[in-house]
Amino acid sequence: MSQVLSPEEVQGVAFQIILESGDARSMIHEAFEMMRESKFEDADTKLTEAKEAVVRAHGAQTDLLQKYAGGTAIDMDIIMVHSQDHLMTTMTLREVAAEMLHLYKQVSPNKQ
Repeated sequence: MSQVLSPEEVQGVAFQIILESGDARSMIHEAFEMMRESKFEDADTKLTEAKEAVVRAHGAQTDLLQKYAGGTAIDMDIIMVHSQDHLMTTMTLREVAAEMLHLYKQVSPNKQ
């Protein structure tokens, strides 16, 4: 017999993904500010923290996918779609920020 994830459980996962990816996005924007101030080590640390938050969000997503693959019925709703969009754009933003940090280091007269 197939298990069913309740709408509340699905929403809980969605909000966890949104929370973690939102925290990561805030950290990434802090890192951008640090890059502009040539605080490269601080920016690198902040991007590492952001990656950890993204990993936690991705872990919640992966757990949900594993349940689905195991036969658990999951009804998708708009908040879950939003959480997936939020996570994917944050993951992309973090990758771009890591590249920008590398470039900032290359062109900065204040190389650390």
